Amino acid sequence: MTLSSIYILLVGFTNCFFFKISWSASDFSLEGDYLLGGLFPLHEIEKETTLFSAETTECFRHISSKSGYGMLQIMRFAVEEINNSTTLLPNVSLGYEIFDYCSNTKNINSVLSFISKNGSVKPKEKLNNYQPKVIALTGPYGSTRTITIAPLLTMDLIPLVNYGAASYALSNKLHYPSFVRTVPSNKDMIEMIIQIIRWFGWNWVAFSIKIIKAAIANNIQDKVWIASHAWALNQQIPREPGIEKIGTVIGITDRLLSFPGFSEFVYKARATTDVGYDVAEGEVKSKTCNQVCDYCSLLTAEEIINENPSFSFGIYAAIYTIAHALHKVLQCDINECQKNTMAKPYMLLGEIKKLDFILNGREVKYDENYDPAISYDAVLWRTDVNPPQFQMVGTYDKHPEITFTMDNSLLPWHNNGSVPFSNCSVECKVGHSRKTEGFHSCCFTCKKCPPNSYVDFSRDPYTCFPCAEGEWSDEGSTACKTRSVVYPQFTEILSIIVMVSAACLIILLIAIFCLFAYNYDTPVVKSAGGSMCFLMLTSLILSSISVFFFFGKPTFVFCLLRNAIFEYFFTVCISCLTVRSFQIISVFKMASQFPKVYSLWVKHNGQWLFIAFVSFIHLISCVIWMTVNPVKAIADSWTFKDQIILICEMENTITLTIVMFISWFMGFLCLLFSYMGRDLPKNYNEAKSITFSLILYYLTWIAYFTATYLSVKSKYIVILNAVAQVSSINGILFSYFISKSYIIIFQPQKNTPAYFQTSIQNYTQTISRT
Repeated sequence: MTLSSIYILLVGFTNCFFFKISWSASDFSLEGDYLLGGLFPLHEIEKETTLFSAETTECFRHISSKSGYGMLQIMRFAVEEINNSTTLLPNVSLGYEIFDYCSNTKNINSVLSFISKNGSVKPKEKLNNYQPKVIALTGPYGSTRTITIAPLLTMDLIPLVNYGAASYALSNKLHYPSFVRTVPSNKDMIEMIIQIIRWFGWNWVAFSIKIIKAAIANNIQDKVWIASHAWALNQQIPREPGIEKIGTVIGITDRLLSFPGFSEFVYKARATTDVGYDVAEGEVKSKTCNQVCDYCSLLTAEEIINENPSFSFGIYAAIYTIAHALHKVLQCDINECQKNTMAKPYMLLGEIKKLDFILNGREVKYDENYDPAISYDAVLWRTDVNPPQFQMVGTYDKHPEITFTMDNSLLPWHNNGSVPFSNCSVECKVGHSRKTEGFHSCCFTCKKCPPNSYVDFSRDPYTCFPCAEGEWSDEGSTACKTRSVVYPQFTEILSIIVMVSAACLIILLIAIFCLFAYNYDTPVVKSAGGSMCFLMLTSLILSSISVFFFFGKPTFVFCLLRNAIFEYFFTVCISCLTVRSFQIISVFKMASQFPKVYSLWVKHNGQWLFIAFVSFIHLISCVIWMTVNPVKAIADSWTFKDQIILICEMENTITLTIVMFISWFMGFLCLLFSYMGRDLPKNYNEAKSITFSLILYYLTWIAYFTATYLSVKSKYIVILNAVAQVSSINGILFSYFISKSYIIIFQPQKNTPAYFQTSIQNYTQTISRT
């Protein structure tokens, strides 16, 4: 509102603006060191006109509001208590000037009276120099009326400690810097309503703070009504005929407190008041300026005491807030206040934010927006008794933390005592997400979340969220479970057994290596292959080492070495056995038939050339295998829903097939040559041992590949791969080397040239007879 507008208003309200009431015992005024302003709705305009005129509204001509007069008495009672206190303002008295405030726009004269100084308003006066009539004021009732007058008080930062304006817009201190309230904002009211709705699981509700009487008139029955702070403790509506049929009414009101001494105060005031003194209508119109109440003197003390107490504590706390702030500004102690300090309105405003005191057992304090600590009660309208009663059934507090409770046992629901169902849709079962239908989010169908997803109602009940890579869930889940990471670990029993077997195998191979080296010149070692035995034993030792790469967390290096080492060196060993079998046949059967070929074979060390050739070809194939299509460590999360299997997997099996073909072909040649030499001398006949070892080799790997392709992937397939390697090595060790080691250690008489010569002679004689 501009300054020019204010001056226009001043002109319009001069007929009653500066008239000072001189009644001796008026409800509307009291002399004191510091005056407080009060605005209360002693009357209400049934229909507000929108046309603006400078003339003020005469409230006494409109509908009376008994609750407004009860509010006025609470203010008077609080002022009297403070003036009688010997500690709050010991030697300072409070006075007041109160106006009937019934219009949203046409009662500004009272506010101009409050902010005037010696009969005039000076908007540009410095705060330090300006002393308006009142130090602070409380009221008016209603947000619209408060928003209308608040800018006038902002000019001089006069504290407007309001008891009945809930609009959240008033919390904006940029626009309303001097506004303070002792009742919660409508934002807090809505939060309380939401708490009630959530408590009972409702989501299909309608809002309307004016249809209750229409509902009664139209015989609307068995509903649940939530009464806002404004009418939660209304004294007239619960007495309306037919109210008991509309259903359950739950009111939300400020924390209900008693005021000791208030009843005595009202009885005493009723005995001395003269607010209803008889005055001519013309005199009232020209002099009182909304400080007259013709019906108030007709109210009994009981009627005043039993009026709607919804805003009683708010008014009571507003007056005490002003008094405590004045106590701080005047630097009061328990004995006196510093009267040489002149309190200015803006000084009180600075102290109000710091206040924190207990009033009738309830904490009074304000946040940065000058909003109070929230303490709500939920009350049940007991219309089944006469007179109607209000029974507390729940509480809501925001300090020091949000707490909400409702006593369901006290609520007499209309449908057989059970909580009414008020939802657009039936709540989804556990593990089902909502799918919105129409415009309202509370109207939905339900859809079960698929596997590896979940619904979290605290996060978003309309979405099935996918589980993270390391998690899983069944169909219709509300949370994901952590997948167990599976691979053959060093500490598992099966792993330990296989690794111990491999270690024992290596130790045994090394021991045989040493035994053969020590007995290198003996016939048994010579017949077993001589120096070739050491290459075979070394290859088997290196092949055994590959077993240890199957255990522990798979890596790229482990995946390459676990099979590549075995395939290469085991093939070298088989190629040695093949050459050895061929060489024995050559000596006993081919030397006489193909002497030149045999001579070239011996002259050029054909056995070593063959081994070198096979080893080189096999090395090339292994290098291609490890570089073109290498085995990779992957995390298999699709085979088992609750596991992540760390395995080594090849993208293309062609190169592996080539590597395996060379090894298996060498084995086939070895079997063939061994079979051809089945009738050789016993000491040179390796057909049975080689056949046994190679058949074991083939069967083991056939079993492994069958299990790999026919069964699901698991860590046991990996362990089976390691077992297949150990079994293959054991086949050659026990069928070929252990038997020869046994002769060297336990049958030395068979490890002599003479014994071998006798065996050859017997074979020759047998051949000559055939």
